[in-house]
Amino acid sequence: MTRITEKDSHYRHLEKMSTSEILGHINHEDQSVPLRVKECIPAIEKLVDDIVIRMVDGGRLFYIGAGTSGRLGILDASECPPTFGVEHGRVIGIIAGGDDAIRKAQEFAEDDTTQAWSDLLAYDINSTDILIGIAASGTTPYVLGGLTQAKANGILTGCITCNADAPIIALADHPIICVVGPEFLTGSTRMKAGTAQKLILNMISTATMIRLGRVEDNKMVDMLLTNNKLVERGTRMIMEKTGCSSTEAAALLEKHGSVRKAIQAIG
Repeated sequence: MTRITEKDSHYRHLEKMSTSEILGHINHEDQSVPLRVKECIPAIEKLVDDIVIRMVDGGRLFYIGAGTSGRLGILDASECPPTFGVEHGRVIGIIAGGDDAIRKAQEFAEDDTTQAWSDLLAYDINSTDILIGIAASGTTPYVLGGLTQAKANGILTGCITCNADAPIIALADHPIICVVGPEFLTGSTRMKAGTAQKLILNMISTATMIRLGRVEDNKMVDMLLTNNKLVERGTRMIMEKTGCSSTEAAALLEKHGSVRKAIQAIG
């Protein structure tokens, strides 16, 4: 296969560049990423529609990855409960090497072909669930091993990769292939590839939660009220929707615990 993610940067002698030149070139490369993601929308749409079908029936969404890819999956999964009020454990991110790998790279954890499935079995993954493997290279053994076992057990699979002919594609019912080209810093897939993965994960989780009814109009009516900023936002949302005063809205929010329930209480 051709590993575009490993190809030499278009730029040479980075150490001789000024700070301004470095930043300008990075930004120039980053501008291409949303355009490449746009090309993936038809594939993302098909994946989201299948995720929604399964989650309506109680299925869960799993992400697996190593390094940057694993961290991005965990980030997306961890933001679903506070943003959309979905129960913890409905969207789950798993990284090669375990939670310690979130902050500190675990040597050779990504090279274990059996550990991902063991990690998934700890959550009793089953055929009602969905598994998305995230791997910029599309060759990460940890991710390939998890997807292989998932398919063998009748679990719907998807993947996000940045290489067009990567082996991960054959293991995914819904492959998302976002080729962003060589990185500014050769091989550093935390840059453009990571940005593409983050944008795609944003689209998957947000579109899924909207389709599941977790958004009303353009508002996060089921968000968890975990800080003062969100309480103030929730209060404003109730005021806008119902026309009640700030004091009344705050009291309703405190009583009912969510924007949706507070609005429903007014009728």
